[in-house]
Amino acid sequence: MNKEEFDAIRDGDIFCHGEIENSPLGMFITRDRQKDLMRWIAKKGHGNDWAIYYHWSSRGWEYVESNGDKVINKEVIKRLVPCDDEVLNLYRY
Repeated sequence: MNKEEFDAIRDGDIFCHGEIENSPLGMFITRDRQKDLMRWIAKKGHGNDWAIYYHWSSRGWEYVESNGDKVINKEVIKRLVPCDDEVLNLYRY
């Protein structure tokens, strides 16, 4: 995603979502639940920023949006939402 594509997203919108495995090749959170799926959403903020939130797939999408943990690893951020450095610099850690 480039800045022009990012700017076209409305504030507060979820613009990307998916499920990923808890593993070193996906998004590694804990050894206890390896291979379990996690749901994630990417949401644009209201201050020209954005963030990705995640939780176990046993929770609904609404739960992920309102109570999910924030992804803070740059490699994982770019794996989930491929973006250029300009958009990555808008990420809210």
